[in-house]
Amino acid sequence: MNLTRRLEKVRGNGSPPAIIEEVPPNPFTASNGSNEPVTLGRIHEAKTAETADALDVVELTQTGAVASGALGALKERASQALYERLGARITDSSLEEAELHQYVKDELKIVVDEEQVPLTASERQRLIREIIDDVLGHGPIQRFLDDPSITEVMVNRHDQVYVERDGKLTMTDTKFASDDALRRVIERIVSKVGRRIDESSPLVDARLADGSRVNAIIPPLAVNGPALTIRKFGHEALTVQKLIAFGSLTPEMAELLQACVQARMNIIVSGGTGTGKTTLLNVLSSFIPASDRIVTIEDAVELQLQQDHVVRLESRPPNIEGKGEVAIRDLVRNSLRMRPDRIVVGEVRGGECLDMLQAMNTGHDGSLSTVHANSPRDAIARLETLVLMAGMDLPLRAVREQVASAVNLIVQISRLRDGTRRVTHITEVQGMEGDIVTLQDAFVFDYSAGVDANGRFLGKPVPTGVRPRFTDRFMELGISISPHVFGAQPVRGR
Repeated sequence: MNLTRRLEKVRGNGSPPAIIEEVPPNPFTASNGSNEPVTLGRIHEAKTAETADALDVVELTQTGAVASGALGALKERASQALYERLGARITDSSLEEAELHQYVKDELKIVVDEEQVPLTASERQRLIREIIDDVLGHGPIQRFLDDPSITEVMVNRHDQVYVERDGKLTMTDTKFASDDALRRVIERIVSKVGRRIDESSPLVDARLADGSRVNAIIPPLAVNGPALTIRKFGHEALTVQKLIAFGSLTPEMAELLQACVQARMNIIVSGGTGTGKTTLLNVLSSFIPASDRIVTIEDAVELQLQQDHVVRLESRPPNIEGKGEVAIRDLVRNSLRMRPDRIVVGEVRGGECLDMLQAMNTGHDGSLSTVHANSPRDAIARLETLVLMAGMDLPLRAVREQVASAVNLIVQISRLRDGTRRVTHITEVQGMEGDIVTLQDAFVFDYSAGVDANGRFLGKPVPTGVRPRFTDRFMELGISISPHVFGAQPVRGR
């Protein structure tokens, strides 16, 4: 790529600017013909007193962009050479991950040396890191996956990447080199968990080694090219103390929820996309006694249970012939033969809801699950709809009776406008009145405090003052709960 950079001095007498230096096309080589790399620092050092006040900042920025482009071209050549040197060794399953990384790094140093392009130490380090990310990692988004402050990475197309940090979406300047580069990263992810993605099966749910959830979709379904969404999962499971510190719930709510789990009540965690349902489900599961046998059922394993006596089940999609599928519903039915004390279903989204409710009603109490809904009342309606999706010709009243008798508690979690995730309702399912499932809030979120200077809600969940009926069960089981948990406080609406 040809480059001519001009450093011009604006003369004090008003005469036209004069050209005082031209740099040769190679952005990595000094103008004196030496092999020393040209960097912005050396350009500043090379300026004479005559030109010190005449450096054009805009043109320097353009120079940096071209140099970055040249570095990108070098990276592409080095990557290709590395692939040619390694061949099948990149996918050699006999190599441990650490051995493979060291092997690739050693070979890459040889490849970079063979290019004979002078680089600064920082440029060389950056080049090696980016190529290793491309070859063994997740390309340009690897740094986002390594950043603990980022909770979600969304690749809309190869040149448009968004991230979520502190509940807010931000567009980044990160790009994949092409659709093919993005496609290679997607295939690398899904192949590690035994999934596939191609034109005959153009969408897939998978997971990374750390448990992060991945959804990928490619053409012809994705019109603008491959799209990738990664919901990151923390390396450390969040504790109830951390959720209290974040303001997601209050100590009183935590005490009530712990008592409900210990009393083997059936709990549904309700919320929208990205509200933290799975995180809250993890926290609730931490209250399950270590002596209980737990069976977890998920589409893609995400739950991080701390107990030892846990059996983890994961559904399986059909193979290339369309056979071999094992659905969530099949796993729920099978779990009943595994002598579970607790059944934890990551999310109900279909006919498995009927099997789960039947399990809750037939001695497998203390079960937990999540559902997509915007309020406790919506959660009940959603469960009714999912039961009907099972294909059973049941009258609506029978479905509602099944839901009302199976579910004891609904915990509603929401992402508020300030990006924070808060538990906004803890609601008791009391039973049926006529044809309606009756609900009673024990805690609701008080919005009346307004927002602070940063737009963060100052409100918090407060008790309604109504003592739930299920507290009688606490006394029967000898579970104590502080009397101030249900203390009456004035609650104002939104």
